Amino acid sequence: MKSKANLATLFQIVFKSVILSYFCEGLRIKMLQEFQQFISEKKLFEPSQKILLAISGGIDSVAMAELFYRSKINFSIAHCNFKLRGKESEADEKFVQKLAEKYKVSFFTKSFDTKKYALKNKISIQMAARELRYHWFSEIIIKEKFAAVSIAHHKSDEVETLLINLLRGTGIAGLHGILPKNGKIIRPLLFATRSEIEAFAKKNKIKFREDSSNKSDKYIRNKIRHTIIPILKEINPAAENSIAESIEKISETEIIFQKHIAQIKKKVRIEKEGIVSFRLTELKKENPLKIIVFELLKEFNFNSETVNEIIDSFSASSGKTFFSSTHRLLKDRETLIVEPISKEKNKTIKTFISISKNKKSYQSENINLSFSKIPNRKSNIQNPSNIACLDYDLLQFPLQLRKWKSGDYFYPLGMKSKKKLSDYFIDKKISISQKEKSYVLLSANGDIVWLVGQRIDDRYKITERTKNNFVLNCL
Repeated sequence: MKSKANLATLFQIVFKSVILSYFCEGLRIKMLQEFQQFISEKKLFEPSQKILLAISGGIDSVAMAELFYRSKINFSIAHCNFKLRGKESEADEKFVQKLAEKYKVSFFTKSFDTKKYALKNKISIQMAARELRYHWFSEIIIKEKFAAVSIAHHKSDEVETLLINLLRGTGIAGLHGILPKNGKIIRPLLFATRSEIEAFAKKNKIKFREDSSNKSDKYIRNKIRHTIIPILKEINPAAENSIAESIEKISETEIIFQKHIAQIKKKVRIEKEGIVSFRLTELKKENPLKIIVFELLKEFNFNSETVNEIIDSFSASSGKTFFSSTHRLLKDRETLIVEPISKEKNKTIKTFISISKNKKSYQSENINLSFSKIPNRKSNIQNPSNIACLDYDLLQFPLQLRKWKSGDYFYPLGMKSKKKLSDYFIDKKISISQKEKSYVLLSANGDIVWLVGQRIDDRYKITERTKNNFVLNCL
């Protein structure tokens, strides 16, 4: 009887072992098939192409390397040492190097002074690490002719990214999650959740390095991972998959949405000499206005709060100005004018520039002028607004060039009475942006002889009595 009992126990052990073996093999096959299917469906790369794998040493990237190896794809391994965790960082690098040796593939590694880079560029450590690694990956791809660099982002990362973007208030582009392919960057693990990858690694006894920073809740992503996601799973155990499905639908909806935005952009946007403007009359007809204006201004880094203020200014008078981190928006009559903020654009010439009789030209960041004296040919001179022909002998040198200011007046060509420049700008519907860039040329006696690039003063025009012309060209 005892012998039969032992035999039964042995049978149970063998049976369980066989079942477990089949289960493990099933898991391996399923993961591998889904991995290969995802690459094919998303058209991440061609089977013959060579791929660079970004391997940190963590469970996700090491599992990715195993899947590439089992799929017999031509790959190499790259590892970034950001020098942020002392001995841990050095151990990570050695671990990944041994992994490359195990798979008998090329290994690339580089160390970065991440803290120094972040301090120099006034950005976070996370952003610094991101910029450094992607710049380095680009260099390797070009030099070694890789088709793409593969990053081990997975479905759970995608869900976390969506929640982070929701908290930040991004537009629809922030809700489409992580793209499977973005230029030379591919993410072939987006079909799997973190728990599925962990199960695959466990069943296959895959060794990996644990990043101690992943346990810290000082980063928003970790707070979401350790606190928010578990609560969502309590409500719905399949929360990650459900959210991922919604992300895919949002991504498809975004394609339709962006086509509509592109059509609106064609109607309302004008771009000339690096300055972008929007036709306000046409823009006001669009609905829903807030999301459309946000999408149109997103490339200029205007946030939702500022966009709301811009929309409120639509019914206000001209002159209101708004700023993003990179651009200035000016509400001018029925136009929104967007210009980049740069140190060069903020520079102006001195209080005035003295121009002697012998001076041939003047050049600055804002204005280029050339001067020449020629005999009057007693012909009707028709000149564009950027060229001024004045009576040389009526001018008093040195001439002065400066920005226009309140109270300035001149006698516009064809008029016998003086007119304030501010009134002239209004009559000619000169935009606020143009006014800010307007210069005047003065005779030594204080008379404005030319509103540069626009109109000369009638008192200094060429007449039958003119002997010499003074020709000024605004380049």
